[in-house]
Amino acid sequence: MADSDSYLKWAACLLGGLPPGCTAELTVIRTPITPSPAQIRAAVSGSAAEPPVLSARALRRTAERFRPDAVLVACTGPVVDILTAEVLAGLSPRPVFVSGLPGISVPATEKAWLFRSGCDLFVLHSGREVEEFSEVGRRLGGGGQVGLARLPFLRPGADAAAAPGPRDRVVFATQAKVPRRRGDRERILLALADLAGRRPDLDVVVKLRALADERQTHNERHHYQRLWQDLGGSPGALRFEGGPMHEHLARAAGFVTVSSTAALEAIALGVPLLVLSDFGVSAEMINLVFEGSGVLGTLDDLAEGRFRTPDEAWCEANYFHGGGEDDWTSRLVSLVGQARSGRLVPARSLLDGPQYAAARRRARLRVEVPPNVLRVGYRAKRRMRRYLRALG
Repeated sequence: MADSDSYLKWAACLLGGLPPGCTAELTVIRTPITPSPAQIRAAVSGSAAEPPVLSARALRRTAERFRPDAVLVACTGPVVDILTAEVLAGLSPRPVFVSGLPGISVPATEKAWLFRSGCDLFVLHSGREVEEFSEVGRRLGGGGQVGLARLPFLRPGADAAAAPGPRDRVVFATQAKVPRRRGDRERILLALADLAGRRPDLDVVVKLRALADERQTHNERHHYQRLWQDLGGSPGALRFEGGPMHEHLARAAGFVTVSSTAALEAIALGVPLLVLSDFGVSAEMINLVFEGSGVLGTLDDLAEGRFRTPDEAWCEANYFHGGGEDDWTSRLVSLVGQARSGRLVPARSLLDGPQYAAARRRARLRVEVPPNVLRVGYRAKRRMRRYLRALG
């Protein structure tokens, strides 16, 4: 089950790598960040059927009917915790709970571990991530095993077919969280427009994670398409599009981002790229992992179309390890065997206890109350706070 566009894409791809003979059912849990129908179609592009959007109660009934050996909880942290601790608690037989992170997860954070400490298997995507999260687990306790899987859309042959026609597209992959400042985002758009003006042979595309009226995993305060309109930019200079990333990369001559897992997709498909360093290279910018990669560059490089290829040693250490190193499916099979024989000791959540009860109640509202009703409640709460502040 998934709760947002990025987690849905990750879950759909990860399930595609299960061993032969496995049967899987994909669903979307209804929350305030539920992807739109168009986002769902893009996330599961190539799958036989689109997953249904279910309430928490319907999800529980589905799990009781399906009686799964394992449940992949592909959701944001608070939703993972509330689903495993309450919504899906007490299932009989108890399934193996699996979770993970859908992209670059360097550096490892305590918060990511805490929210997923009730899961029996935590899936990560590079040796560096496994090492860092294993250390966090040893220090904090709780949780289950840590497994390694190559990012599912980086598997050899995944979406690798090139589109017919020339590679004449430059793709900018947006990131909702960074850069945060409006001015920084405007600088990116102007550099892209500068490139489009210098290179009329290139089709410069801003690949959006969500349209202006759609939700995504993280809120985006300054939406690029609206910013371009506010700047008075020419509609023909830049194109703003959604859709599956692999379809854009199949036509790409270059790729650019501040921080996006799509940079790894570009590397996998041999597309030259730039990861912009103008706004810093740090954990806060979610691009620390690209230090030493050889693909860091500047807005000036972008404006002049100077793209790069990554360092081979960096690739081996970060997300492009050999397939023989993956162990998440073997760990899953072992855990399922233990569960079937009654030998599985369930993972211990570090968020059990009265001090976390209020946070879990808030998380439960997110999965049980219809989003439109929840938004009305949030607005009323904000108005009340402003009223009380005005009273002094």
